[in-house]
This record gives sequence, structure tokens and C-alpha cells, in this order.
Amino acid sequence: MTSLVVRLVPDELWVLFRRVVPPTEVIRPQGGGRARAGDREVLAAILFVATSGCTWRQLPPVFGPAWPTVYRRFAQWSQARVWARLHRVVLDELGARGELDWSRCAIDSVSVRAAKGSLTGPNPTDRGKAGSKIHLITDRNGLPLSLGISGANTHDSQGLEPLVRGIPPIRSRRGPRRRRPGKLHADKGYDYNHLRRWLRSRGITHRIARKGVESSQRLGRHRWVVERTVSWLAGCRRLHRRYERKAEHFLAFVGIAATLICHRRLTK
Repeated sequence: MTSLVVRLVPDELWVLFRRVVPPTEVIRPQGGGRARAGDREVLAAILFVATSGCTWRQLPPVFGPAWPTVYRRFAQWSQARVWARLHRVVLDELGARGELDWSRCAIDSVSVRAAKGSLTGPNPTDRGKAGSKIHLITDRNGLPLSLGISGANTHDSQGLEPLVRGIPPIRSRRGPRRRRPGKLHADKGYDYNHLRRWLRSRGITHRIARKGVESSQRLGRHRWVVERTVSWLAGCRRLHRRYERKAEHFLAFVGIAATLICHRRLTK
């Protein structure tokens, strides 16, 4: 096993990944044929594509499996929601260690240009060019708790309820699992009374900036953590521009980026 594979997929991440990856199906029980490419080598190749931003065809041969094998395994794992389950497993480990701070969470979104595919739309801030939008909720430390994608023309306010509902029940150091933040900070794009009522009905204190009332100079006092997380997502160069035709593949890369962010905190 090459040092590049070990560096991209350290032992701690590999142990967690083995808990969520589907079992290997034996296609030729009688034996013979070409040996199946190892999951760790394929995972390292997928992470290389995600972080470097290269195309599948540009994948270097140092990993072992050919790029069609890597892409096929990526599509299978994306359909099986492996990346979402891996993100949740890492969050569980963080929660069990007391690394998640639920006292102040923040919500935001970022738009990226899209070449093609479903869940795209004209970006109102980019001259109407086709794009997609990444929605996320982070804890007080900036660790992503819930993710989603939509067309770039989707208003930010439409993503609040699905994102809050999408927070999985995460382990805590003491007590039951938790999935509701104490407070939720949001900018003026979420300034709607029905969202405030909905958050109150779920026992979540809202801190949503009000249009024409609050100065924009103080909006980043508690929300800067989610903006920093957006910049962390940009470290996954595959997210600089959407090339995936299928929305589930683009969401998979978003989940991979979020998992790497959380895993870095786990290994500190």
C-alpha cells in the first residue's frame, strides 16, 4: 500500500469507513478472474478527486484501480448513501467526546456555478448563469451538522426547515442523543415570521437578523463560523464548480468535504 493511500485514508478514517461501507458481493464464487480492487485504495482515489478537483480520467495510476472502477464504486456508494452515513459516524464520535457545541449554531448557503445536471437554476448573483447552492448548518465551532443542495435560484429561507429536520440524532458525552441546537443564527435572508414561529415550536431560540432594523456590520459577530466553514468547503476543489450531472453525486462530494472537516477535528 502506497504512502499516498495511507495519507489520504489514515487508519482512523478507514476504521470508521468500514462501519458504513456495504459488504462486498462475491460475483464469481467459483474463483478465477481479476481480483477486486481494494476499498481503501478506491476510497483514497475518490478523496484525491474530491480534494484535487481533477477529472476521473485524470486520476493517476498510483492508486492501483483504473478510473472506471473508481467512478463505478463512487456511484454505488453514493446511491447507498455511504457518505451521509460516514459523516454521521464521525459526528457521533465527536459528540461522544464532547467536541460539538450546540449552544449557538448558524445557517448559511453558498452558490457555485454548474455546468449541467439536475437541481440547477439561474444564479441571481452571477448574471443568471446556471448554478447550484449548498446549504449547511454548523455548530458553534463551525463543524457541519446538516447539508443540502438546491438550484442557485432557490431562496435561502426555503432551506431552513429541511436543514433543521435533517440534523441527525448525534451522540452526547452524557445523556440522550441530540439533534436540536440551543440557538440558531441566520442572516437577513431568513427574516420571515413563519420561520421564527416554526423554530419556536421546536424549542429553538432564533437569532435572525431583521431587514431595515439591524446593522449589517454586526451580523458576523456569531455567524462568522459558518462563513469560515464555507471557506473550508472550498478546500475540496471539486466543489469550486459543479461538473456532476447527477445531483446525488454533487451531494456526495459535499458530504465528503464535510466529513473531512469533521475528521480533522476528530484527530486533533
